Parts: sequence; C-alpha cells; structure tokens
Amino acid sequence: MREWWIHVGLICVPLVAVYLNIPPPQLSPALQKWYSAGEVFHFRGREIFYRDSFGVLGTSDVVLLLHGFPTSSYDWNKIWEPLAQRFHRVVALDFLGFGFSEKPRPHRYSIFEQASVVEALMAHLGLITQRVNVISHDYGDTVALELLYRSHQNRTGHLTFNSLCLSNGGLFPETHHPRLLQTLLKDSSFLAPVLTRLTNFMIFQKGIGDVFGPYTQPTDAEFWDMWTGLRYNEGNLVLDSILQYINQRLKHRDRWVGALTSTFVPLHMIYGPMDPVNPHPQFIRLYQKLVQRSTFTVLDEHISHYPQLEDPTGFLNAYFNFIHSF
Repeated sequence: MREWWIHVGLICVPLVAVYLNIPPPQLSPALQKWYSAGEVFHFRGREIFYRDSFGVLGTSDVVLLLHGFPTSSYDWNKIWEPLAQRFHRVVALDFLGFGFSEKPRPHRYSIFEQASVVEALMAHLGLITQRVNVISHDYGDTVALELLYRSHQNRTGHLTFNSLCLSNGGLFPETHHPRLLQTLLKDSSFLAPVLTRLTNFMIFQKGIGDVFGPYTQPTDAEFWDMWTGLRYNEGNLVLDSILQYINQRLKHRDRWVGALTSTFVPLHMIYGPMDPVNPHPQFIRLYQKLVQRSTFTVLDEHISHYPQLEDPTGFLNAYFNFIHSF
C-alpha cells in the first residue's frame, strides 16, 4: 500500500509542475485584432498598452475609458464603435498589471500609480489640457476618483474633466462585497502565491460568471478572451498585489468619496442592479444619499456587474442621454 502512494506521488509531482507552468493561450482573432489596433507607450520604463481611435470630424470631444478588475480595455469592445461615431477621439488603456500592459512582479500596485499612468498617457497623446469625458467601470471608478481629487487640487499634470460616468464600482467600502477568492488573495500572504498559480480557466470562468446576470453570461469565446488577457504576461501571478486596491479604498475612503461628493463636474452612474459585488438596493441608495449632484440610471433587473458587456445598448442609451443633458 505504501509503495502505491509513492508511485502516485512520483507521477503527480511532475504533472503538477507542468500544470503550474502551462503556457498562456493564444490570442483569438478578435483579441488579436484589438491588440493590433493598439499602441504602446512607456511609463517609468514599463510598457503600457492603449487604443486611440479618431472618430467624428468637426468636434474636439474626447472620451477616456477606464476598465475594471481583473480584465482589460477589451471590456469596451462592444461600445467602441458607437462611441467613435459620437466623439472625435476614443482612448482606452490597459492599466499596469492588466491586459496587454507590462505586469511587473514583485511590484506594489496602487490606485495612485494607475492614476499617474493615465495622466502620463494623456500627456503622451497631447490631451492633458483637453477637457475629457471619462467613462469608468469597477476598479477604473476608483482610479477616476483619484484623478478627480487631483483635478480639484489643481496638481501639475492633472486631467481636466468635462464629465464623469461611473459604473458598478466599489466606491463605498461599507457596501462593497469582494468575492471569496479576492479576499483570500488580498489578505493571505501565505496562500496568495499558491492560489495565483493554481487559478485555472474553470475557476476563472466560475468567478467571472458569478458577477454576470443569468441571461447575460459571456459566450465561451468571450470567457476565453478574458482569460487570455489575464494570462498574458503571466498576469495571474500579480492578482494578489493588484487586489490591494480593496484595502486602499478603505484606507483612502475620505479622499476619494470626498472628491466624488464635492465635485461640480457633471456626474452620472450607470448601474447593473443584480451586481453581487455592489448589491441593490444598498449601493444605489447610499450613492443617491451621498452624491446628490449626480444623476443615475438603473438598468434592467437582470443586468449585473459588467453593464457595458451585458447590455451595451442600454449602457449607451443611458450614457448618451447623460452627455446630451449638459
């Protein structure tokens, strides 16, 4: 019996070793097209991927898109062309540690650094003095609030907001409910290095699927594209470091919520109410109470945490109504 377990162990050890070093998947044609349409600039020696599309002539309007965790700028693919038909320029980036951008490790990822990445990109594009319309989602919401804070402080190189549209971000720690795996990764220094290597497509698909509505689940190809973007440059191995943003939200709540509640920049919230991370009605009630200058749109009851992917038409209608209101 003892020899049998030894043989099993000898077989399993190399299999596990191979599994933990499995190469990342190849880009799908759709993801390859997105990548090929993008460019790279350098921020403090790190490569940052971005898209910059020129759309409507005769207007100088710019829209900047800030994606969420753990995905990438590809989250905006379903609304990219309609935005290009409305704005002169549509800009998006993959934050440091996400998508096609560099994913250094070890590295102390922070919302402050990501805001500086955005400012550097806009300066690189010659847009730092341009009034910019910002659309953000999830993690990107918090980056947007740091940018808003810097704008209020009139810091050198700050972004100049024309408007800000938020969507399903954990703005308030008291109404934010991170997933179990996120909590384990951000708080367990012992487990995190193991969990980041053990996370596979099935675990990822289950986690992402849980924050989409039951009738708006991604297709198999869309799940795979999200996973491919995460695995690119071994992004799964930096998840624990990036997830410190949840703790940063708590630590800097007054700074970021204060910027949101005191701004005179036109504000809108597009909200998918089935979101288990920012549940209804607690989240939207608190938002209404604290951010009284903002308008908001609650989408259909089956829309969850990724409204721009689950209901791109509803998302665009809400956004264009907001843009035309001021």
